[in-house]
Amino acid sequence: MKAVYPGSFDPVTSGHLDIIERAASVFDEVVVAVAVNPRKNPLFSVPERMQFLRESCGHLANVTVDYFHGLTVDYVESQQARAVIKGLRAISDFEAEFQQALMNKRLNDRVETLFMMTSPEHLFLSSSLVKEVVELGAPLTGLVPEVIEARVLERLHQRGQEA
Repeated sequence: MKAVYPGSFDPVTSGHLDIIERAASVFDEVVVAVAVNPRKNPLFSVPERMQFLRESCGHLANVTVDYFHGLTVDYVESQQARAVIKGLRAISDFEAEFQQALMNKRLNDRVETLFMMTSPEHLFLSSSLVKEVVELGAPLTGLVPEVIEARVLERLHQRGQEA
């Protein structure tokens, strides 16, 4: 079975990678799909985020990286996938993701949403928190995949100098 793991991945974190690796062990194919959201002001472009994901997931033969505009369920259908993977960290994540899953089910009842709890060491981790703490001087080690760490750090330091 094929699954899609959608998200903004701005940047991909160690928590995202944890979910991707675990999903890859359950599903035959996993498409990690960067959602293009014109309402957000991302730090990294879609091509940059896709490259970070490709480098971070290079060891997973059954994982591909793509991007999409519009409704997640339409994208999932276009990929001939059956499942949407959503990572959960806390109750607050569940409330928002549950609402979205119910809407997706209403829009396309052939697509199932499967929730995966992140590993305990990543419960606190989000892309926005990574950006915030690094801009304030915290180390990046362990927060993002090591293969992209230097480039994420460079961009965050550039943004901090511009502010």
